[in-house]
Amino acid sequence: MNYLWGAMILIGVIYGTAAGNLQEITEAAVSSSKEAVNLCISLAGVTALWMGMMRIAETSGLVQKLTEKIRPVLHFFFPKVENGSKAQHYLAVNMVSNVLGLNWAATPSGLKAMEELDKLEERRRKIGAGGQPPGTASNEMCTFLIINISSLQLIPVNMIAYRSQYGSVNPAAIVGPGIAATAVSTLVGILFCKIMDRSGR
Repeated sequence: MNYLWGAMILIGVIYGTAAGNLQEITEAAVSSSKEAVNLCISLAGVTALWMGMMRIAETSGLVQKLTEKIRPVLHFFFPKVENGSKAQHYLAVNMVSNVLGLNWAATPSGLKAMEELDKLEERRRKIGAGGQPPGTASNEMCTFLIINISSLQLIPVNMIAYRSQYGSVNPAAIVGPGIAATAVSTLVGILFCKIMDRSGR
C-alpha cells in the first residue's frame, strides 16, 4: 500500500508539473493537510465517546450478556469455537461493535479474535485434530474476516460523523441505505462462507 500511494502521489505531482499546475498542487497539498488535521480533531471526540461506552459496557458485564444472547449466532458462524472461550468473547465484542457502527472499537477486538483463532488452530495441530498448516488461515479466520468486512451496521457512526463534519443537512440520512447495503453484503458473505466451507475449500 505504501508503494501504491507513493506512486499515485508521485505520478500526480509529475503530471501536474508537466501541465503547468504546480501552484495548484502546492495549494491542494496545504489545504488537504489542514483539512485532514481538522477532521482528525473533530472525530477524536466521537471516537473517545463510543470507545469509552464500549469499555463501560464490557466492564459492566453488558458485553458478556450480549455474548450469551448471540451465542447461537456465533455457533452458526463458528461451530468449532468453544462456548465461553476467549475467541468467542472477542468475536462477540467485534460483531457487536460493528453492528453498532463502532469500527474504531471493533479493531482491537478483531485483532484479538484473530490471535485466539490462530491459537485454536495451533492446538488442533498439536493434538492431531487436523487444522491448517502454519501460516494458513483457518475456515473460522476466513469466515470472521469476510463477516467483519461485510458487517451489518445499524448505526454507521463513522459515516454520520463524516457527513456532519462536511456540513450535511441531515447526517443521519445514511442510516436506512447503510442498513440495506450492509445487510445484503453480510448475507452474501455468509452464503459464500457456508458454500466454501461445505465444499472443503
